Amino acid sequence: MDPLTHTATGLFLSRTGLKRWTPLATPILLLAANAPDCDIVTLAGGQLDYLRFHRHLTHSLAAMPVLALAAVVLVRVVARKPVKWLGAWAAALVAVATHLALDLTNAYGVRLLLPFSQRWLRLDLTSLIDLWIWAVLLLAVAAPFLGRLVGSEITSGAVKHRAYGRGWAVFGLAFLLVYNYGRSVLHTRAEAVLESRIYRGQAPSRVAATPDAANPWKWHGMVETDNFYAFEDVNLLGDFDPTEASIVHKPEPDPALDAAAHTRTFQDFLGWAQYPLWRVSPVSEPENGRLVEVYDARMGPNIHAWALVAANGRILESQFSYGLARR
Repeated sequence: MDPLTHTATGLFLSRTGLKRWTPLATPILLLAANAPDCDIVTLAGGQLDYLRFHRHLTHSLAAMPVLALAAVVLVRVVARKPVKWLGAWAAALVAVATHLALDLTNAYGVRLLLPFSQRWLRLDLTSLIDLWIWAVLLLAVAAPFLGRLVGSEITSGAVKHRAYGRGWAVFGLAFLLVYNYGRSVLHTRAEAVLESRIYRGQAPSRVAATPDAANPWKWHGMVETDNFYAFEDVNLLGDFDPTEASIVHKPEPDPALDAAAHTRTFQDFLGWAQYPLWRVSPVSEPENGRLVEVYDARMGPNIHAWALVAANGRILESQFSYGLARR
């Protein structure tokens, strides 16, 4: 999920009672709720390093205790105030766990079992940015402030707010649980719709339904068969017609494709991509050369790898980038 969602979750954890576990609980929780995303420093090594190490060890169960302790130590050193170490570490551990759980819900996924397994785990329930989550969390953050402001105007400050924002914090956290459960039900239905159809005479070998950022009843369907991918949105409030699906055929065997697939760039990309879509096309320079491109159907062509392959199979250039695919 996005930093706004993680930060609001850390704030709500503090307001619901974890701030009583230790002094400096709120900054510890805010930092710990975002701690796994410290892997952003890998951008210094380039986009391919970021792809390789984003949601890597910092998003694993094994790293949770270390990240929680690091958040406590950092806040303790910067603030120069004492903390209750056991309570602070336990609170930070809860915050880090919420980060991993929220990231698990979206299509990008996490590798929770590192370093023992490289397997990507994902639930495909929410987008990286979910507008409904943003709206409700913003309400839960702003409502206590507005309520306190109005209350102070009426009572002239006579009433002391001892549990500032607690009710709204509970509401915000409860919404995340209920919302994701509801989306899991809808996701199961969307996948069942995709699996129950025939696409140009072929049955699906696997399907995926990724979420729409705004409409919980709309899912972006992907169907893989032996020869092609089919793409068609699933509206659970309407009908689904598999004949309207967009078809992307898998490329025929090509030495250029095999050569590109063995480059470091493509190996790293394919270690992340769950639904790789390939394209091999001729280029004018070099003569009889091929341009090999691959992207992940979940994320679209803006996250892609490409290689320029000579007629003899030699790789002239290969790159990975976030941005428009090479033409």
